[in-house]
Amino acid sequence: MNLEEIQNPMFLKHYSNKQLEELASDIRRFLVEKLSVNGGHIGPNLGVVELTLVLHQLFESPKDKLIWDVGHQSYVHKILTGRANQFDTMRQYEGLCGFPKRSESEHDVWETGHSSTSLSAAMGMAAARDLKGEKEHIVAIIGDGALTGGMALEALNHIGHEQTNLIVVLNDNEMSIAPNVGALHGILGRLRTAGKYQKAKEELEHLVRKIPAFGGKLADTAERVKDSLKYMMVQGMFFEEMGFTYLGPVDGHDFADLNDQLNCAKKMSGPVLVHVLTKKGKGYRPAEEDETGAWHGTGPYKIESGEMVKKSGPPSYPSVFANTLKKIAREDERVVAITPAMPGGSKLDLFAEEFPHRMFDVGIAEQHAATMAAGLATQGMKPVYAVYSTFLQRGYDQVVHDICRQNLNVVIAIDRAGLVGADGETHQGVFDIAFLRSLPNMVILNPQNENELQHMLYTALCYDDGPIAVRYPRGNGTGVKMDEQLKVWPIGKWDVLHEGNDATIITFGTMVPVAIQAVAQIEQSGTRVRLINATSVKPLDEALLMEVASANHPVLTLEESVLQGGFGSAVLEFFHDQGCQVDVKRLGIPDRFIEHGRVEELYEEIGLTSRHVADALVSMLPTRKKRA
Repeated sequence: MNLEEIQNPMFLKHYSNKQLEELASDIRRFLVEKLSVNGGHIGPNLGVVELTLVLHQLFESPKDKLIWDVGHQSYVHKILTGRANQFDTMRQYEGLCGFPKRSESEHDVWETGHSSTSLSAAMGMAAARDLKGEKEHIVAIIGDGALTGGMALEALNHIGHEQTNLIVVLNDNEMSIAPNVGALHGILGRLRTAGKYQKAKEELEHLVRKIPAFGGKLADTAERVKDSLKYMMVQGMFFEEMGFTYLGPVDGHDFADLNDQLNCAKKMSGPVLVHVLTKKGKGYRPAEEDETGAWHGTGPYKIESGEMVKKSGPPSYPSVFANTLKKIAREDERVVAITPAMPGGSKLDLFAEEFPHRMFDVGIAEQHAATMAAGLATQGMKPVYAVYSTFLQRGYDQVVHDICRQNLNVVIAIDRAGLVGADGETHQGVFDIAFLRSLPNMVILNPQNENELQHMLYTALCYDDGPIAVRYPRGNGTGVKMDEQLKVWPIGKWDVLHEGNDATIITFGTMVPVAIQAVAQIEQSGTRVRLINATSVKPLDEALLMEVASANHPVLTLEESVLQGGFGSAVLEFFHDQGCQVDVKRLGIPDRFIEHGRVEELYEEIGLTSRHVADALVSMLPTRKKRA
């Protein structure tokens, strides 16, 4: 079948299981071929081909609401809703988004990117449906990894209490980005082995119904017998105790089994959970055999061998972070690491190999991770909470209340700080400066290269006056020489990289190379620009800022973070509070969400290239300097 001719999923209504099997094979070939070029979330999508086909066959999207948690597994859904002809643009600038996107299709009823939100969204849609007196089905598809998120458990509790009509499809592939952890994973493991439970319960109910009714006593006895059978055959029927009817486990690659159980769920009243067992990466051997999470999301790869197409270059920032942490931990047994289900991405798997008992993967639980770090700090340990900038947002209250308010010595290693590219607006790490710098006791450091990163991490672990955040970008370092001896970095003291008396640029991190290029362009006209590397975003180098103010020339701040409440705002606030009359212009992320694309393309779009910086500064200069 030519998948690019599909307009909507209505054609599936009359497909036989044999036709579905042929279509599933076509889709898997299509995904493997297309994603080999630009990469993407291949493992999750290969695992849900049959499930997605049956969902679209049995339900009427978009009238019925299909809500994909996280969205890593929504590619098949996109194919069936008329977007296969855009797959060459997947995760490319101005192309198809790698997650559900409401502006792309009426079938994308909920936008995702962060995990564990689908059940709350589903409850909201179900409540709206009931208030309006409508009858459509609400179906949330959530993975076993996302189910461990606290928000998902809160929603389960509420849905079970309300007893509203809602279907939860638990896509259980035993493998999220990293191997799942926690007690809930153990519960699912027991359920996977309890496939005979549903059949036995149905047979018992059938027998009980045949017994002539002679009073409530027998009915009560029968109910107790059913309960006893339930607990005998399945240890801890977690979901039924939460108020759900539990169906499964279901073979997620068997069309007949999926059809039977989902049809059954459609007919039931109240909340139903259909437990579907799938194999991540199904149909493509390299992805099927992956046990590390490498095939969860990939860059380009060779189809025949599964070999990743890697670019050579300097070590990545996360690997420098992890290796430096190991080096420090060898000398200080108080150092421990915490990750919310991202040991591979943060490279803490390297730390875990050497220090397995000092590494804590808490699952998708950013709030718990933050407060656990605080608890460790109260007992004299040195916790390092490694988290992507975009996911730190999920633990903000705990950073405020449990870490900063108690002024605890917690190191927050903020990975993927700044624009991240192909994952787009849900993952751009551009808000952390704005939401952290307003917090009392917080210190924020930002290196311009991997050598500075290792020193700043060492500084953070030597610091004993409260919390300290070290932010660093995605991708490879700059290739600078790495110092062998770690040293304490001077907090609140900035570096002057280039002297000049006509204007000043103050920047940090990934924008330093951009600013260096801009200064070179400006100085071709004879203008001399002072360039400052603001290595500590908080505290500011107040002495140097007063020196800048006394120079009485234009100042441009440059940051790869949001302008509202960002670093430039901090500089403006300082000048205002000191009564300094300084001409300041700020460049940074504008007041909108930045979509996906290569970082260089995004810089061009939002005006963060060296050309934009040079033009902005020249526009601030006196007329005589512009003409020089």
